[in-house]
Amino acid sequence: MKFKLKFSILFFLPLILIACTQTIRFNPTVTQSTSPKITLNVSAASDLKYAFEEIGKTFEQETGNKIVFNFGSTGQLTRQIENGAPVDIFAAANKSFIEELDKKGLIISDTKQIYGVGRITLWTRKDAKLKINNIKDLAKPEVKKIAIANPDHAPYGIAAREALQSAGIWESVKPKLVLAQNIRQAQQYGETGNVDVTISALSLSITKPGNWILIPNNLHKPLEQMLAVIKGSKNELQSRNFGNFINTSKSKVIMKKYGFILPGETPIK
Repeated sequence: MKFKLKFSILFFLPLILIACTQTIRFNPTVTQSTSPKITLNVSAASDLKYAFEEIGKTFEQETGNKIVFNFGSTGQLTRQIENGAPVDIFAAANKSFIEELDKKGLIISDTKQIYGVGRITLWTRKDAKLKINNIKDLAKPEVKKIAIANPDHAPYGIAAREALQSAGIWESVKPKLVLAQNIRQAQQYGETGNVDVTISALSLSITKPGNWILIPNNLHKPLEQMLAVIKGSKNELQSRNFGNFINTSKSKVIMKKYGFILPGETPIK
């Protein structure tokens, strides 16, 4: 009798162990429920506010981790990182700023990736009496004030200046310019009626009631937007996961919704 009992235990024990192993391996909720939840600090360009807030909510729902965004001018965010700000991941409005940080050894190089290409627009309020059909209309005397992001540190401001220079009207419109700290602030100047026209980001223009037209992309250098994980992040693995999440099919749908050109796509002129 004892022999039969021992034989039964020895026979079934490996099968039980295999079953347990398979259950753990194929149940993703086991690792998710036991993993400690963390908070990621993400510095991101102002044009990303609406798109990234939506992507962030989806990421939080899927992982249980929390995202805290700091939106601002790419140039100013870059300086903060250089000065040691506690940032896990940085999404810039132009890849040159990420590459600058890479040269200084402040990012993890293999995490660099383009996540979208931005476009600039001419935006006016719905009740605006001005009719703006193209960028050269900004030189008209009836246009008194034009908001742009500060080209000294904001990629969308740099693109605005390049477009005005390419159109041959930079010098004539310079006295009309109202410089904002970032592109979202420039958009707000237009919304409140403090300026007649804003050279804004498409991702912001389409979120507010108003009239807008695309500025031809051949008037300025491409706004190739890049992200990277900051070297020294205490949450490197989760930061990598969020960076990769931004380029998943779910996130790309959101980015597309806000007018971003996805990596590899040909922009509309």
